[in-house]
Amino acid sequence: MTIKKEKNKEAEVKEKIEMPEEVMEVIEDEIGTVSKEEEYLDGWKRCQADFENYKKRQADSQKDLLRYSTQNIILQILPVIDNFHASTDHIPEDQKENSWVTGIMYIQKQLEQVLTDNGVTEIEIKVGDSFDPAMHEAVADMECKGCKTKDYKFNNKIKKVVTRGYQMGDKVVRASRVIVE
Repeated sequence: MTIKKEKNKEAEVKEKIEMPEEVMEVIEDEIGTVSKEEEYLDGWKRCQADFENYKKRQADSQKDLLRYSTQNIILQILPVIDNFHASTDHIPEDQKENSWVTGIMYIQKQLEQVLTDNGVTEIEIKVGDSFDPAMHEAVADMECKGCKTKDYKFNNKIKKVVTRGYQMGDKVVRASRVIVE
């Protein structure tokens, strides 16, 4: 009840019943006490809801902190993996069975497993796929030699993959660097 309604009821009670002034004071004190208790209860409920919201925000914040700290380490590991891929892509055929090369390939697979264990996956991309600016970064485009720019039509197909891209869930950690034709 609001205070106005309580006062109206109090006035009605005074009119209907003639009570001693002392009893009326006690009743007024009780009404004031009840309204203060309701006010305190509402404040307590609000405080409790605010605290629950705070706990949820903190839990989300902790998840984000963990995800972003992991992402920082992953971004430091990716160039190392790129170097492994660059070196193992150029192994001569007669050296592929060499034990030293096998050891290097094993280290590369271990690093890739670290990424997989942390929820990082490689962005699947092939030559001929359509260019997607959300997943790919164009580092160069193949121009038509002898064509006038206004006559040449870009078909936005991937001509070559320069660097592999990676994502954590739906978030792109590093876009694939590609050459577009």
